[in-house]
Amino acid sequence: MSYFCRVNIHEKYIRRCIEIAKNGIGPAAPNPSVGCVIVCNDRIIGEGYTSPYGGAHAEVNAIASVKDKTQLSKAQIYVTLEPCSHYGKTPPCADLITSHGIPEAYIGLKDTHEKVAGRGIKKLESAGCKVTSGILEKECRELHKRFLTFHEKNRPYIILKWAQSKDGFIAPLQDQRSSEAEPHWISHPHSRQRVHQWRGEEQAILVGTQTVLADNPKLNTRLWDGKDPIRIFLDRTGRVNPDSHILDGSQPTLVFTENTVNTYEEAAEAIGIDFSENIAAQICDALHTRNISSVMVEGGLQTLQTFIDANLWDEARVFTGTQNLREGIPAPTPKGLKSYTENIHTDTLDYILPYDS
Repeated sequence: MSYFCRVNIHEKYIRRCIEIAKNGIGPAAPNPSVGCVIVCNDRIIGEGYTSPYGGAHAEVNAIASVKDKTQLSKAQIYVTLEPCSHYGKTPPCADLITSHGIPEAYIGLKDTHEKVAGRGIKKLESAGCKVTSGILEKECRELHKRFLTFHEKNRPYIILKWAQSKDGFIAPLQDQRSSEAEPHWISHPHSRQRVHQWRGEEQAILVGTQTVLADNPKLNTRLWDGKDPIRIFLDRTGRVNPDSHILDGSQPTLVFTENTVNTYEEAAEAIGIDFSENIAAQICDALHTRNISSVMVEGGLQTLQTFIDANLWDEARVFTGTQNLREGIPAPTPKGLKSYTENIHTDTLDYILPYDS
């Protein structure tokens, strides 16, 4: 009986690690947002999560938060991901843990990154630290899905997002739209605020040419207190107006193009690709090279369907509003299963996972 109670205690503290780690999703990227809790005599004496990229890791912040450092020599450290064992922008966390003589470490998930891959655990064990791993592994994989996808599949984690009418259209026909380039809203304002929250959690956001021409989007987090993502758009032949919001210079911006003339000046970095080949794969390769670990694809139909057809997506988030358009641009057709549904005011939000996930 005591064994099972002890396992539940470990899970309780790892769940707390997961909870606090969510505070760093977005700003920590491309690093994983790790959560760390330090316990002494079954009481939390310190906790922390990964700082914005370039800053301290979760273990550093957690140890720094402990007021009485003498307690560390009889404490347990809990962490969602294996502590790093190499020098990057910060020293190895495994060395920090052993330097304080922490005798026990409980880890949710082993790090598959080639620079770690068990070396952090070996460092801890070599210093006499008792290590237990694999606690709530499934939940920790979900927390670190962006980081893991980036290193295991050599591409960013890809989220597809769109809003559709009750009768299955993502936008009206052009002759039914305003003459101004502006969005035609289908979803409720509360849903749009949720999207801005999501934007702050991903490193980049991507749209196609037609979305820029029709909606003139800003692609920022103005409806939520979050970090603006890197903006990415497709513009095969240089059709986008230089006065568009996406070229206002307010955020880092990339454009995928075949246009040999640089019409974007300093407003965007132009990346050349072959639009007659696998566009989605080329985009993934280019973003992986630039250390971009996640991207939310917000439209339009052709761009979304391109990723679906290439089977290069990890989840779709689909809002369904209450209005009927009767005709328009049809919604994409993802090949997947609904994993979860929630209601946001009058909208329905479906989360869809690929069949092979």
